[in-house]
Amino acid sequence: MGEMVKYSANGGQSEGYLAVPDTLDRSPCIIVIQEWWGLVPHIKDVADRFAREGYLALAPDLYHGRSTTEPDEANKLMLDMKRDEATRDLDGAVDYLRLNAMSSGKIGVVGFCLGGGLALLAACRNTHIAACIDFYGVLPGGQPECSKLEAPVLGLFGERDAWMPPDAVQQLERELREMGKTVETVVYRDAGHAFFNDTGDSFDNDAAEDAWRRSLEWFGRYLR
Repeated sequence: MGEMVKYSANGGQSEGYLAVPDTLDRSPCIIVIQEWWGLVPHIKDVADRFAREGYLALAPDLYHGRSTTEPDEANKLMLDMKRDEATRDLDGAVDYLRLNAMSSGKIGVVGFCLGGGLALLAACRNTHIAACIDFYGVLPGGQPECSKLEAPVLGLFGERDAWMPPDAVQQLERELREMGKTVETVVYRDAGHAFFNDTGDSFDNDAAEDAWRRSLEWFGRYLR
């Protein structure tokens, strides 16, 4: 359904996978942010799924052509990624969608694992983002500073996630609420980290189906 496209970022060009909906109307947009594996087929499939729901979806390639299926290498790629460069890549992705002729101008962001942390970071620093969904976000260097966050945030987590356990989820939600932010979190019983990835060992079908339904409802509420 989609294709690789180039967009301006970091004083040069970056690439991403663009999935286009089958509609003649201008569409709300979603940035889909990769896990620590890179821009792998699973993330492209998620972008395609959003396109089938009527969204213009862009999955930026934040590792610039690199990806892996090995956890040790994925961890290295994640740690080697420069946080400030990644955020500028995401700013470029926002601008690409905002100015796209097929765009309605409404932009949401969703990410998984590393991408979940980056989704929240992007929403905290870019006011063009109107809604954020954080799937079990993990961000090297810690959670972003959220005082300037304007977008409503949906957080989706697993009870058995050692990377982002329930007490950390509760702390994040409490901090956002104390700052007056709009936030909702869901912790799925017995689900682990990466429960949404249907290509991995941690996939949980029931949790994934419910999380997808909630994601569509969230974006439908704030982007349509």
